[in-house]
Amino acid sequence: MKKLIELKGITKAFGGQVVLKGIDLDIYENEFVTLLGPSGCGKTTTLRIIGGFEKPSSGEVLFNGESVADLPPHKRPTNTVFQRYALFPHLDVYENVAFGLRLKKEYQKMPAKAREALIEQKVSKYLQMVGLVGYENRSVHKMSGGQQQRVAIARALINEPQVLLLDEPLAALDLKLRQEMQYELKEIQRNAGITFIFVTHDQEEALTMSDKIVVMNEGEILQVGTPEDIYNEPSSRFVAGFIGESNIIEGIMKDDYLVHFDGKDYVCVDYGFKKNEVVDIVLRPEDLDIVEPGQGFIEGIVDSIIFKGVHYEIDVKTPERIYTIHTIKYHAEGSQVSIVFDKEDVHVMEKW
Repeated sequence: MKKLIELKGITKAFGGQVVLKGIDLDIYENEFVTLLGPSGCGKTTTLRIIGGFEKPSSGEVLFNGESVADLPPHKRPTNTVFQRYALFPHLDVYENVAFGLRLKKEYQKMPAKAREALIEQKVSKYLQMVGLVGYENRSVHKMSGGQQQRVAIARALINEPQVLLLDEPLAALDLKLRQEMQYELKEIQRNAGITFIFVTHDQEEALTMSDKIVVMNEGEILQVGTPEDIYNEPSSRFVAGFIGESNIIEGIMKDDYLVHFDGKDYVCVDYGFKKNEVVDIVLRPEDLDIVEPGQGFIEGIVDSIIFKGVHYEIDVKTPERIYTIHTIKYHAEGSQVSIVFDKEDVHVMEKW
């Protein structure tokens, strides 16, 4: 894939407070990239710098290898969908989507009949892409939040930007609609064939939609990778704790493929650490299982049990700690149990 955007050493300070601390990031054509992190981590500021709404304190923003430092937002190959969709309430769906085309000089110079025919063709194309054919004459204030969001996306896409920037556009939707829109957004991105850069603090959104996730905290990028990489091989305790649920344990990497924690040695698949290096170990709740006492690796007592619909969340208290386990089997509170896992489920990280 061709490299589309390069951020090089981007810093940003507001009133003496540094919110970005030297961001380096490459984004490629046709990627769905998610900037993920807690509130205040710098993800929206990064998006606004890419879009030209903020200027970095230092560093470079390159599009196709050329600096865009002096280009205002409307001259960059981007368009933005904000959390508040900023639709025009006095215009119907058709005119909201057509609005950007009507402002373009090349359209204004065309004969009226040819211009309207081309606008109609493009509006139809993008309303079909977002699933709103038949809504052309609908007033936007009579539409649901999800429908309004699709109008905003169609309005942004019709200008055919190289990059669509989305700043937490699902935040205002209810849970069920938000989950539906996650799949629809990914499908829209595939059909449009352009790069999406999406900002969210919701881990499920990031894992569901992204080709690449950029995990941020306190103005820094902590890890960049596919959803599978980020989830299965977190680079730090913060990433492991932020992406999904985790049992995070301090241990010692005694040798390649051998780690020690909670008083025992365990075979793992990790290597390349120093001998006897202090490390963090991640055991995901869904990778642990409960068996009869004496048949597993770690003995304990069921401390609590919560039914989550598709599984039980069970806390097992051991002499060293409490382990959280997701299982489809019920185990009564207070019962003696044993915990088991595979060597592939022991994820070892450098201790930060």
